Order: sequence, then structure tokens, then C-alpha cells
Amino acid sequence: MQPSNGQQKTTGFSTRAVHAGNVDDVMTGGVNTPIFPSSAYRVPGPLGKVVYPRYQNIPTQEAVAQKIAALEGGECALVVSSGMAAISSVFLAFCGPGDHVVLQRDLYGGTHHLAAKELPRLGIEVTWVPSQDPEDFEAALRPNTRILYLETPSNPLMKLLDLQALAAIARRHGVLSAVDNTFATPINQNPLALGIDLVIHSATKYLNGHSDLCCGAIVARRELMDRIHGVAAAYGPSLSPYDCYLLERGMKTLAVRMRQHNENGARIAAFLDAHPQVRRVYYPGLPTHPGHAIAARQMRAFGAMLSVKLDCDAAQAQTVMERLQFFKPAVSLGGVESLACFPAQTSHAPLSPEERRALGISDSLIRLSVGIEDPEDLMADLDQALSAITEHRGNDA
Repeated sequence: MQPSNGQQKTTGFSTRAVHAGNVDDVMTGGVNTPIFPSSAYRVPGPLGKVVYPRYQNIPTQEAVAQKIAALEGGECALVVSSGMAAISSVFLAFCGPGDHVVLQRDLYGGTHHLAAKELPRLGIEVTWVPSQDPEDFEAALRPNTRILYLETPSNPLMKLLDLQALAAIARRHGVLSAVDNTFATPINQNPLALGIDLVIHSATKYLNGHSDLCCGAIVARRELMDRIHGVAAAYGPSLSPYDCYLLERGMKTLAVRMRQHNENGARIAAFLDAHPQVRRVYYPGLPTHPGHAIAARQMRAFGAMLSVKLDCDAAQAQTVMERLQFFKPAVSLGGVESLACFPAQTSHAPLSPEERRALGISDSLIRLSVGIEDPEDLMADLDQALSAITEHRGNDA
């Protein structure tokens, strides 16, 4: 691991996305970071350290880590094999038997499962906070609390948390604060600048952006990353040099992709918000969203993730899903193509029906990952699919 170049923090996001972390190809003069595929390296070697892929210190791995750190404005970063590998590495690095963590209730299903099932098995106590009020998070802290874990906007209901207020609370109590920044991306939100200690990404999503890679990332100051790096080396969730190459290539277009994602997300949200067959749209860019004021304060733009509650039952919602053409019914998110899914069947399937109901995740809730296609085509696709609800009612009449 190496810190990102300080000068890169003063340049624009597109410049950092293209240039930060790049390793010169001294043999041929190629403009792309070379792939270093070896699993065995000479000792002593020319880099002055023992180089090994599991240590995440080959140049291809370090190059993409530096690019992520530069985009988030952090000192160091680490790339690992999945978003869940990043999340679990953070908990394993700073928590042990007898420790306590506080998490918001509205979280990605995989994170919820880890905290509800795996952390207690390791002797780590968990407290869930069901609100977005910073005072409720502070009330949940204990003397043995080690991590305050957050996700904003949250998956799938796009709930917003005041990161600056929560970071101050965590700091005042000597607790580390961690934020999953996957939905926002570094282009739209930088939690470190708001006082957060650790930023986590499922880099599978927007950072890579092409639905062809599974990976995760962690960004923090050096003292924290050194500890996480040791845990990651011990447990071994390393990312191959080939995958690092794909991730770096995808990230070079992150800023330009996000401009289109942001524009499309806002237009689709407004279109659905006015649609007669839609009961509610969950999107932080809408003035009616309960967290809109917070989003406007801490985000540059509002992204391309949204969820919709349709004015129909689960069976009719399934028909709507089947009629979609450009929105592919698929898991994951953040790619250039538009995707749609039922969180109850995908990201939050590990939860019981009772747990999903408590979170507000119904069987007819559809989550949309709006891609970079022409927005007019996406709106037409949604409109024709939603017409199934009207047709069903007409048949019933």
C-alpha cells in the first residue's frame, strides 16, 4: 500500500479517475498499468519488500488502491475480493470477543446477515438502530463499542444519515465510524471529508461499472489501514491482478459515467413519482424524500439508485417485472445497463419475512439501478411495463 499523491487530491474527479495510481510501463512505454501476474517474486527484490499477491502489494493491486484512495480523498486503500470481504475485514480488524458494534437497521441484506449471524458467533455484540436520528445512535453506544457502522443512501429504501453529526458522535466517544459508500460513489459523496474514519465500497458496482467483476475496497488513514491490511493478509481475500486491471480500467470512466447515471436517475425518479401506477418513489433527490435536506447538504448529486412501491399486489408487480425490456431482472447494480430486482428475492432474501416487513421491504417493492441508456427509452420501457397494472384492473372490471 502506498498513499495517494497529495497533488491528486487537488485535481478534478475525472483527472484523478484517469491518472491517479497509474504505474508506468517502463519496458514499452504503454499508458496502462501493466498486469503483474506472478505468484512468486524474487527475494530480495527490486521493490525493497517481500512481494506476494495475498499481501496485496504487487504493483497492479497498489495502482488501483491508490486510484480509489485519491477519489475518496484518503491516505490509503485496499482492494479485496468482494464488498462483503471489505466489510468483514473491517469488523475482524477492530472487534473481538466481548466487543460491541452499533449498526443502522436499514442495511444491505448481506451486511445484515453478517451482523446478525456471524458477529454474535464470534462473541461480538450487536445493537440495531431503527431510526435516522443521531441521538438514537449515540444512546446505543456503550463503553465496549468499537464500531458505528452506517450506510447512506441505504439499500434498498434510500434512507439518509447525517454523516457529519454521526462522525462527531463517534469521535467524541472514541468509536470508529464506518460508512458503506457504494450507492453514492466517491463522485457524489466523500464521507472522510465529513469526519468518517473508514469508507467501504462494493467495487463490484459503480467503481467497476460494467457488471463483469466482483471486488471490494476500503479507504482510511494509514494507521487504520495497516491493521486492516494485516487482517486481510491473514484471511486472504486478495484480488487477482487480472481483476485489478479490470477494476482500474472501469474506474477511469467513473466520473463521466456518474454524470449520466445522476442525470438519468433524477429523470426516472421524477417520471415515476408522477406516474399513476406508482404509490411511492424512494429517491433522495426528490424534495419529498424525508432525507432530501441531508442529501442536498452532503451529496453533490443523488445517484441512480431508487426503489418504487407500486400500486398493486405482488403478483401484478411480478407481471410488471416480466414486461420490462431495457431494465433487466438481475441481481447487483451500478453497471452501465439498467437493472431491476425485488429486494425481497435478492439482496434481502436471507432475512425472514418478519424482518423484511419490519424494515418496510414488501414483496412488491422494486429496486431500480438506472443505467446510462437514453432516458427517454428507459421511461418508455417503464411506462409500458406499468400498463400491466391498468390492464389487470380493466380485466377485473
